Amino acid sequence: MQNPNTVTATPPVTEHREAYGTAKTENLRDSGWWRILLPLVVLGGSLALIATPLIFLVPLLVKSFDPLYAANVQHTPLTWLWIVMILLIIGLDTVIIRGLVKVFLTQAGNYR
Repeated sequence: MQNPNTVTATPPVTEHREAYGTAKTENLRDSGWWRILLPLVVLGGSLALIATPLIFLVPLLVKSFDPLYAANVQHTPLTWLWIVMILLIIGLDTVIIRGLVKVFLTQAGNYR
């Protein structure tokens, strides 16, 4: 009867491995342009994200201060609406821009 505690020494099974050479031929050099372009694209997109709605909302807010503005003549002032919309847009843009900065700009300097 065999002892169940004994371990027999068996040689490890060898596998057939073949190198295709892709790691040797791949060009891994970095030009570094992405470290300049990525922050510029993120900052440009952030400015566009802020500017686009404000281009429409600020003139509406300025017009709402005029006593001859159509809404003021009808005694339904819309000044509060434009102020709230501007604050909401700035708040939402702040959250989005903060996320973009954390995702794209904090990692750009780590790959040196």
